[in-house]
Amino acid sequence: MLAMLRRIFRTGRVAERDPGRPGYGLLSVAGEFSGSVQVRHVDAGSCNGCEVEIGSAFGPVYDAERYGARLVASPRHADALLVTGPVTRNMAEPLRRTYDAVPGPKAVLAVGDCARNCGVFAGAYGVTGAVRDVVPVDLEIEGCPPRPEAIAEGLRRLTGR
Repeated sequence: MLAMLRRIFRTGRVAERDPGRPGYGLLSVAGEFSGSVQVRHVDAGSCNGCEVEIGSAFGPVYDAERYGARLVASPRHADALLVTGPVTRNMAEPLRRTYDAVPGPKAVLAVGDCARNCGVFAGAYGVTGAVRDVVPVDLEIEGCPPRPEAIAEGLRRLTGR
């Protein structure tokens, strides 16, 4: 037991350091969330690469929850939508309904190149378009897939922390 405690103290902190408050680019609705935002993730037709990175962003290393962002299971409990992938024909209406179910004030974050501009799926027969073609988008996070740091930074811009 003592050996394990010594190893813990010798290793120190393993998580990323807090980079400080974002002093730039806060979203207009950030003040209304009071530093805490409940996020509903919606996969509109992605390849699951962005989902892996979202899992990393909320994991123990990047720990997006320390910035006040928390994943919730219902859009009725959410303040923001985290949408990944191009919007497929089958997901256009469910995405609109999910957006309508989120109480105001609300925000939408389009995560990944596919959500921003359809990425490699542009012009595919089953794709309706980018997320902004279906619901209004407040913030776009680029990358294919985006790095967990970028996702955490986008959430920080939303919470203001």
